[in-house]
Amino acid sequence: MAVGVLALQGSYNEHIAALRRIGVKGVEIRKPEQLRGVDSLIIPGGESTTMAKLAEFHNLFPALREFVGSGNPVWGTCAGLIFLANKAVGQKTGGQELVGGLDCTVHRNFFGSQLQSFEIELVVPKLAEKEGGTNTCRGVFIRAPAILEVGPNVEVIADLPVSSDQPRVVIPAIDGQEEREFTDDKVIVAIKQGNLLATAFHPELTSDSRWHRYFMAMVEEAKQEATPSEALVKYDLYANDGDVSAIGKRHLDLPIFE
Repeated sequence: MAVGVLALQGSYNEHIAALRRIGVKGVEIRKPEQLRGVDSLIIPGGESTTMAKLAEFHNLFPALREFVGSGNPVWGTCAGLIFLANKAVGQKTGGQELVGGLDCTVHRNFFGSQLQSFEIELVVPKLAEKEGGTNTCRGVFIRAPAILEVGPNVEVIADLPVSSDQPRVVIPAIDGQEEREFTDDKVIVAIKQGNLLATAFHPELTSDSRWHRYFMAMVEEAKQEATPSEALVKYDLYANDGDVSAIGKRHLDLPIFE
């Protein structure tokens, strides 16, 4: 089955090209009904406020929440990380709607403006353990978010030291907690929780395919762990008007970037 890539705005073409390099077909997703044709999804980087407005315009949020809540593998990069976070701070006036699912607090624009974008070598032993290669990968941070804190069931995959000249960051009062200043000497930039993966940087903008292979391994693992009844329910979504003979047939008329 193809991997869906949310194609509202941002680097969705780059994700589809990265998937193609490892022999996987990426399918552009713009409407709620198109999610029925995929069992995994990548939410790319971009301008999170714009993406949220477009998702709201196309009434995608209920379908995205259902997709995430059903346990389907989903990977969010940069703006996609913000979408998947349960809590986001540092937002523009009025905030933005979130899909949620990841037990974490994200600062929407932790590293500053577009001018503060940067590249750095990240130490990621987990990536090397699973996909081979060195213990480092190139992290491309473009007006990037950062994860300030995570819940107990979240696995931290990569973090990054906080610069001494980093502007003061305040975590506002959330869920009864008092307002407090973020004083840690590092921030988290990659996490995994169940079938959800998130990176604050852009692996799709590098030639390193390990992150996309890592996500595809999550997809394969999720398929193997699905019970026969769960698999039948998923395939039944693609049947035509209850025709049992059509179970397993997928809609193939979605736009595909070539």
